[in-house]
Amino acid sequence: MKHKLTWSLMPVALAACLACAAAPAQADTTQDLLNELRALKARVGELEKKLEAQASKQASKEASKEADAPTPGMTPEQQQDFNRIAVKTEALEDSRDMLGFKGLKVSGYMDPTFVFNQRQHRAGFQFLNAVGDGGYTYDNSYIGSAAIDFVKETDGGSRWRLTLSPQRSTQAVSEGSASILHEASVSIPLTDLQTRFIAGHIPDWSGYEYLQPTLNKLITHNLLFDLTLPTAYTGAGMEITRDKWIVKGVVANMNASKRNANEKTPVLAYRVDYAKGEFQGFGFAGVHGKAHNGSENVVDVMGDVVPQRDSRVDLFEFDAYFIRGDWTVQGQLSWGRQEKASIIAGAQGELRSALWSGLSGLVAYKFEPRFEGVARFDYIFNRKNGGGLLTYSQADGVNGIGPAVDGYDIFDRPNTFIDEQKGVNRAALTIGMNYAFNLSTVFKLEYRYDWATGPVFLDTKSREATKSNQLLSTAVVVSF
Repeated sequence: MKHKLTWSLMPVALAACLACAAAPAQADTTQDLLNELRALKARVGELEKKLEAQASKQASKEASKEADAPTPGMTPEQQQDFNRIAVKTEALEDSRDMLGFKGLKVSGYMDPTFVFNQRQHRAGFQFLNAVGDGGYTYDNSYIGSAAIDFVKETDGGSRWRLTLSPQRSTQAVSEGSASILHEASVSIPLTDLQTRFIAGHIPDWSGYEYLQPTLNKLITHNLLFDLTLPTAYTGAGMEITRDKWIVKGVVANMNASKRNANEKTPVLAYRVDYAKGEFQGFGFAGVHGKAHNGSENVVDVMGDVVPQRDSRVDLFEFDAYFIRGDWTVQGQLSWGRQEKASIIAGAQGELRSALWSGLSGLVAYKFEPRFEGVARFDYIFNRKNGGGLLTYSQADGVNGIGPAVDGYDIFDRPNTFIDEQKGVNRAALTIGMNYAFNLSTVFKLEYRYDWATGPVFLDTKSREATKSNQLLSTAVVVSF
């Protein structure tokens, strides 16, 4: 275009040169010559503008022709179909954004389960039964549940989560209600996506085992999970991710969505994780503060049980995992105490502390990609002050907690304690297998043997106390 413009101006330039050569003969004064030069310069400028306008118009025409031409390899009809698909796609994206579906993920699971309990003389299916019916027990816990999970993430990085689970939610377990609320939490980035403010109702994060059956290799949970760990926290805190470290902590109510009158002190709960690699790492968690005290050891002059106020709780656990090839190894050590929560009061009727420690280890091996064998061993040391564990301040013949007894009455109460100052230690050995039928379905089979250092398990037929109990269970876990 530059060369075309130059050749187009050649006649004008020659005319200017001729005019300059003839100027002494035609102009009488120097001023007339200057006026003629100015006129020629103005004329050249006008011609340049006209040429540039013509070039721009020609370029627009060529671009329009290219746009109207069909895409190479496509017929005009195919080009029209493609254009219609593009328009519909844009409309769908606009509709998704307007309805709030952008960044929304929905998932869920259910696990109908069959359980045989030797000492309870019970065998049958359990699914969505109330956890509060008979209390929280290791053969019931979160087994036979269903849940749906909604997670929404905004463009700014804020996350909103709501998980609902009928009869099996953390709120139903911790407060004995019919609530379906399992988790309701928010996570808001502060300085960056790695530093977040968290708040709401958050399930406990202690230990190596997860609550969801989709993440748990066996059907039942280990003894530490069922008997020594909190259920959920309601509060606010921070979550910080730096390289291989994740640190999170909250100031919250433990196992309570609302405090009662004269209860002021929440707990500090925290969790630290370190991932050394993709397949190995460790973590630890703790809780310090005041929480519900279920002791019934204080009785007034009328013989009525006096409800206890919240008492001091200190919990700490360390867990680790190692996954290599077909092998999975996980383990956990726990220690805990709660003031004024022992099962047996002192000689003068004073309330004493419940104190315990324990361990749990799991080994799994995949015989083939879909088929896995699992073994787990748990042990809890709980002899101090007649026993007592977190939220367990009474003798329990189903879970096997408390001093050894010589039998039970028709109300499932111990007849007499053999040595009320010493609680029994508890152990469990579990062997199971799971088979991944497809990407969304897993079949599980489990045998579990529980025992104690003294007779404490209730036999519902003979009303006798025994040292052991057995479970046999199977489940199908379906998720999406």
